[in-house]
Amino acid sequence: MILFIIIIVLFFTVLALSPILLDDPGYILISMSNHIFEMTVYAALFWLTAILVTLFITYKVLRGSFNISFKAWHTLAFASKRRGIANFNKGLAAYMLDDYKTAEQLFAKSAEPAKRQQSAYLLAAASSAKQQLDANTNHYLTLLEQETAKLKTSDLASLIVKVKLLMNQERKEAYEKARELIDENHKKIGHDARLLTLEIDLCLIEKRFETAVSYLNAARKDKHITDETVQAWEATAYYGAFKDIIRQQDKEKLQAYWQGLARKVKQREAVLFAYCQVLAEQNITEPLTRLITPMLKKQPNVDFLKQLRSLPIKQSEPLIAIVQKHLHNDSKNAQWLSCLGHLAVMSEQWSMAEKAFTTLVRLEANQTTPQYDKQDLLALAQAMTEEGQHQAANEVWLKINTQYPS
Repeated sequence: MILFIIIIVLFFTVLALSPILLDDPGYILISMSNHIFEMTVYAALFWLTAILVTLFITYKVLRGSFNISFKAWHTLAFASKRRGIANFNKGLAAYMLDDYKTAEQLFAKSAEPAKRQQSAYLLAAASSAKQQLDANTNHYLTLLEQETAKLKTSDLASLIVKVKLLMNQERKEAYEKARELIDENHKKIGHDARLLTLEIDLCLIEKRFETAVSYLNAARKDKHITDETVQAWEATAYYGAFKDIIRQQDKEKLQAYWQGLARKVKQREAVLFAYCQVLAEQNITEPLTRLITPMLKKQPNVDFLKQLRSLPIKQSEPLIAIVQKHLHNDSKNAQWLSCLGHLAVMSEQWSMAEKAFTTLVRLEANQTTPQYDKQDLLALAQAMTEEGQHQAANEVWLKINTQYPS
């Protein structure tokens, strides 16, 4: 634009000076090497103006051609990237529609062109995992690991997804790879509930029960982890830890470990019943009875009594005596009748068990809903069979099949 203004100014200057130059044109001599160029001032201004106009027009033509060429090059150069982004978006749509085969193909195809390698490989791995194609999943995870290695900082979300995909394969090699990834990022466990959850789950899978126990306190404090989840972990982790101690050492070490636990931990039902389960399985009667007696003397809740009947207590006479006292005050209490029947079955007192369960079943006539459940009927059928009442036992089996079809 500036050049154009200069040319216009020169043009009008020439027009202004033309009358003067026509009367006295003047001369310009230019000597170059052995050549001498002679021209009037008017001619020099004319040719200078012509050269400038020519240069200006040439510049405009070249610039326009360059812009057209650049746009064409840009269109061709980024066409692949646009197709990659389009395939990536189509892959997301296929994934949301549960078309995992198509999604896997689109994500794998779009990774390089769309310059979204991490996201694409991660989603491709997730898609193949949905199809249970472990080989494909591991291939994409390897590609993802290669891309992650190029970055200075690792993405925690990608790490969590990789570990979860590996654990979902339920194979020893996959568990080992998941363990490597978690151990490499061990410092992050305490800062993210998702990684802590995977660590505890993996410890339980690996039967590293005491290590899992060491994480439970942190899990209980984390607001992102539900109490039901922690209770399930406690039941499995403590049961495994108790069982490992008595198998590898002896019952004295087990009792010492139990005594070393914090009081509030020992009062949790999941932990308490895990300990009682191991004591019952090992037929360690005295400490087992001491633990259950004070709770049984009170008015325990329904869940406690249901868990109690699952313990294989072979010498349950002291506990039976406590339950009978409760029934003396309330002979038609369904909870205590069920508890008495199961304790009697554990100690093989078949007649007592049969009477308790028969009374329990008869309560149905006065109730809108049955006071018993399938486990009660199964125990009754077992007691009747042991007593030789086969016809009555068959009737109970028929009742079970009718009320609780599998």
